[in-house]
Amino acid sequence: MSKKVTETVEQLVTPILDEMGLELVDIEYVKEGKNWFLRVFIDSDDGVDIEQCGAVSEKLSEKLDEVDPIPHNYFLEVSSPGAERPLKKAKDFAKAIGKHVYIKTYEPIEGEKQFEGELTAFDGTTVTLLVKDRGRQKTVAIPYEKVASARLAVIFF
Repeated sequence: MSKKVTETVEQLVTPILDEMGLELVDIEYVKEGKNWFLRVFIDSDDGVDIEQCGAVSEKLSEKLDEVDPIPHNYFLEVSSPGAERPLKKAKDFAKAIGKHVYIKTYEPIEGEKQFEGELTAFDGTTVTLLVKDRGRQKTVAIPYEKVASARLAVIFF
């Protein structure tokens, strides 16, 4: 049911976001304790503010009331993905070139399943990272289809 809900919400929210010049980053439909949460993460090249989140929430709430894809009570949250924005689509990886990222893979690559470093290239099939390994920098090529999850990573100095 969760996948059907997120697909329906994506169909409902996409025209709203297009009209407002915003993009959909992710949708989560999860149960936490006794409560269900529908979380919609939005962004733009200039970032998003609380007014934009509120406007999307209002418009989406109206659409959800019309279509009623969720048979029980839930909390709707619309927000920015934050500093550690997930990289979900190929275009997200392309936009993140030159940025610090954290990637988990489905299976080991060069003996590792977790990588953190600068995303130096993405050609649609391979994600290339510059990582530190025992004080030295090395390049790691990760097949795109082996990426389980990826996000921007905040660096603390």
